[in-house]
Amino acid sequence: MRRSKITAFLCVALVLSLNAACTQESPDMESGSADTAAPLVTEQAVPEEALAPALTAAKETDLDLTKLAIFDISSEDLHDGVWDTDITNTKKGSNRSPQLAWQPVDGASCYAVYMIDTGSIGYSSWMHWKSLIGSETVLPKGWAPESEYIGPYPPEGTQVYEVLVFALKEAPDKLKGNFNNSNDTRLMEDLNYMDGENGGNIIACGHIKGTYTYGD
Repeated sequence: MRRSKITAFLCVALVLSLNAACTQESPDMESGSADTAAPLVTEQAVPEEALAPALTAAKETDLDLTKLAIFDISSEDLHDGVWDTDITNTKKGSNRSPQLAWQPVDGASCYAVYMIDTGSIGYSSWMHWKSLIGSETVLPKGWAPESEYIGPYPPEGTQVYEVLVFALKEAPDKLKGNFNNSNDTRLMEDLNYMDGENGGNIIACGHIKGTYTYGD
């Protein structure tokens, strides 16, 4: 298999979390206006000191780190860094996928959307959302079917749930990954598959994250 140009989801999350705009809701989205959110695609360098675990994983799996173009995502279901209870799969929630919005990425024909619990208790990279969509860049709350989305349901404490959206030149024949299950290091292989045999199918990545606490 060729050397991947894409790191694990956790690596992506660490890189993108350095961009504060990606980890906060857009005030304009509170009014429901997607047109007012105007995120820019930029080049983000990978600081090695912030990615020690990812660098170790990259050496073990023969992966190369690279620069990633990033774009902003906003959600009306994220407030002060906390996901609304309504999106959770709990007694108080309704298990509806969160509203998301971003600006179109040049050259992208479709997008892959994931929600990952990167700090699952006793597990690694638990996948709560896996959808391949067309050119839509605004997803209303509840857009994802139950076969592609299961809301946060932390067994205890506070967990971090990260949404990643990948802009793709062409749609893969399928999205790999264990839905509603742990994915561990196989996520790197799945991203490599999505990036295409010759690489370059992933144009850019957007990222947003929030917490949810058991019992809220």
